[in-house]
Amino acid sequence: MSSPRKTRVAVVFGGRSSEHAISCVSAGSILSALDPDEFEVVPVGITRDGRWVLTDGDPRTLEIQGRQLPEVTAEAGSAVVLPADPTERSLVVLDAADGPRALAGVDVVFPALHGQYGEDGTIQGLLEMAGIPYVGANVFASAAAMDKEFTKKLATAEGIPVGPYVVLRAGATLSDADRERLGLPVFVKPARGGSSVGVTKVNDWADLDAALAVAREVDPKVLVEAAIVGREIECGVLEGEHGGPPEASMLAEIRVSNDHEFYDFEAKYLDETLEVDIPAALPERVTRQVQEYACRTFTALDCAGLARVDFFVTPELDIYLNEINTMPGFTPTSMFPQMWAASGLEYPKLITRLIRTAQRRGTGLH
Repeated sequence: MSSPRKTRVAVVFGGRSSEHAISCVSAGSILSALDPDEFEVVPVGITRDGRWVLTDGDPRTLEIQGRQLPEVTAEAGSAVVLPADPTERSLVVLDAADGPRALAGVDVVFPALHGQYGEDGTIQGLLEMAGIPYVGANVFASAAAMDKEFTKKLATAEGIPVGPYVVLRAGATLSDADRERLGLPVFVKPARGGSSVGVTKVNDWADLDAALAVAREVDPKVLVEAAIVGREIECGVLEGEHGGPPEASMLAEIRVSNDHEFYDFEAKYLDETLEVDIPAALPERVTRQVQEYACRTFTALDCAGLARVDFFVTPELDIYLNEINTMPGFTPTSMFPQMWAASGLEYPKLITRLIRTAQRRGTGLH
């Protein structure tokens, strides 16, 4: 009797966003966690200029070495494209040494992509058109969650508290009335960005224009948010199995050393400056409320698969939504897998569950 065919999983990573390197690190961890007896892996990297290449899938090449970040280059492997015919569900190798050949029968794609052109609905739309199931949120939810303006608007409509903020489109700056309402300090950040890239804490209005310029290097639309004094609390959410309601993980609290004013890129990925408590030491009622808000945010944005939802909890125990991330990091230090491991779902089982959920959901409307 022949053994059952392995599930073919295309892990897609890299990409054109400012979070290219972190996507590579996430993919390395995912590749290491996939059970070779259950899955056949198709490792596809996307270069910074948007070329798709079939790589060797060696997780060691996707690790941070000291402070050197990994990168997908055109030399990493053979060029690939998605076929025009959505019934093929294949990746076609264009320049393999033995001539063009198809990596046929891709069962599911794990788009381990962060930021623009990966987490914003673009690749999700491509995969929908190709008819290939994929891990994570659909086109709308990906786009809405990527844009912090619309995340806040949808959360507010759902009755989930958000802090004071102002949206500045290209060329705009804060009015005197906005400055008075927000107060100091404020955080200036790209509306559609992640990993704290382009984020600046402003303690003096004289520094605002410079902070806006930094944020607009990532996105012409910028958010200016009033700083909320409070603890940074995160919650992982998974799509319920077999049609059940979304499930919330244990909560994590993140504390950053005095070397960093806030939870910036270096603190997240390069410096050993973080202290993490899982579960977060909060009163039970506050923990339950954060978990409820996390699941309600997941549902309000019509998410699927997974999300990490971030909050602030003030000394008075008021709760404010910070943001939602529909493809959170899967690096060795990322909070999402750590929270689920503490909740009883170890990393390899978490990856398997996400893939199986995506297969069951398929593509199209649900």
